[in-house]
Amino acid sequence: MTMVHVDIIIQIVQHRGFAVELLTPNQVARSIGVSEASIKRWCDKGTVASIRTAGGHRRLPLNEVMRFIRQTGQPIVRPEVLGLPPRTGRGKETLKRAQAQMRPALEAGDEQRIARIAFDLYLAGHMICDICDQVLAPAFHGIGSRWQHGEIEVYEERRACEACMRVLYQMRNVLPSVPDSAPRAIGATLEGDPYTLPTLMAETVLREAGWRADSFGTGHPFSTLCAAIGDVRPRLFWLSVSTIGSVPDFLAGYAMFYETAVQCDVRVVVGGRALTEAIRRRIEYAAYGDTLRHLISFARSAHSSA
Repeated sequence: MTMVHVDIIIQIVQHRGFAVELLTPNQVARSIGVSEASIKRWCDKGTVASIRTAGGHRRLPLNEVMRFIRQTGQPIVRPEVLGLPPRTGRGKETLKRAQAQMRPALEAGDEQRIARIAFDLYLAGHMICDICDQVLAPAFHGIGSRWQHGEIEVYEERRACEACMRVLYQMRNVLPSVPDSAPRAIGATLEGDPYTLPTLMAETVLREAGWRADSFGTGHPFSTLCAAIGDVRPRLFWLSVSTIGSVPDFLAGYAMFYETAVQCDVRVVVGGRALTEAIRRRIEYAAYGDTLRHLISFARSAHSSA
C-alpha cells in the first residue's frame, strides 16, 4: 500500500500493530537539506533509527525522522517530502502566537494552515496536550461563541471540526511507535453525544504519552461500554461527556458502568462540559479532567503505580 505526497511515494508498513510510513534516505536528505551520505552515517551510528527491507534497502520510519528533527532542531527545507504543509518548520512557533492564528484558520476550513500551525508547535517541542488545551480548545470556544451569536454558520463550525480531526490523524501518524507492553487505554462518548473531537484528542495525547490508546468513537450506550471493558480489560477508560439527555438515566447507567470498571480493575477518567459540579458529586470516578494535561498527569500516576 502506498500514499502519495506531492511528487513522492511513501511506503506504509505495519510495525508493532501500527501503520508506519517509510522514507528512503534520499527523501529524508532532501527534506532537511543534507547529503544522503549524512543520513546513512547517522543511521549507522544509531542517531536515526532505520530498518532494512526484504531486498536489503534502508528505510527510515517517518515518526523516527520527526523525532530526530524535533529533538535536534534540524531545519526542514522541503516539508512536502514528509507530507507536511509548505513552510512547515520555518520558524519557532509559540503557543501565544498560535492562539491568534488558529481560530481564523479553523473558521475558514483551511486545513493546510491548521496543520502548519499544529506541526510548527509540535516541532518546536510543545506536547500535543498543550497544543489541544492552549490553542485548539480556546479556538473552538471562540467559534462556539460566535455561532451562538449568529456571527458564523453551523457549517463553518462543523467544517472546522472535520478539518481539525484530519490534522490530528496526521499528527498521530508521526508519534513514536508504542510497544505492545505499553498500558492499554480506551475511551468513548455516550449515546446521544456526537462530539468526536474531544475523545479523538484524548486518544492522541495518550498515545504521545506512551499508552496503547484507542477511541471507540461516539454514541455508545452504557451497556456496550461495559462489554468493551470486560473484553479489552484496559488499565484506563476515559469518558467524554459533552451532552446529557436525561440526568436520572445517566446516573443509573453510569453507576452500572462504574461498577463494571471497578470489578475489572479499570481506572475511569471523566471529563466534558456536561459534567457539572452537581452531577459530579453524584458519581464516582478515579479522576476528573478539566484539561487534557490533567488526563495525562493521571495516566502517568496510574501507570507508575501499576
